[in-house]
Amino acid sequence: MSVHLFPVRVYYEDTDMGGIVYHANYLRYVERARSDWVRQLGNDQNAMREAGIVWVVRRIEAEYLSTAKFDDELVVETTMRKVSGARLVMDQLVLRGETPIFRASVTAVCMNAAGRPVRLPAEIRALLA
Repeated sequence: MSVHLFPVRVYYEDTDMGGIVYHANYLRYVERARSDWVRQLGNDQNAMREAGIVWVVRRIEAEYLSTAKFDDELVVETTMRKVSGARLVMDQLVLRGETPIFRASVTAVCMNAAGRPVRLPAEIRALLA
């Protein structure tokens, strides 16, 4: 199973008063990594949206393992764990060097314009197979 790597640098705006990365920003980092991953797979999210289908995060299990600080260089590793007809489950790990900082399991689904879940398009399942 391939691993997608996405580099992130911590900027001052990412930190809290204590000088460490504010907890919600890890969710931003892993979101950017997922978006980059599906783009690299060839999934055109704009075309999907125009067709009335969008990706939606259904569930996130997050674990904060250590802290990151201003100017740290991080890497987000994204690995697909499971693809079904209606959902995609990914494991994501944020690392500073070899040190795990944050871990998440993310379940994403597709929804139509009415806000109802729909099956993942066949071309998406084929890309992920």
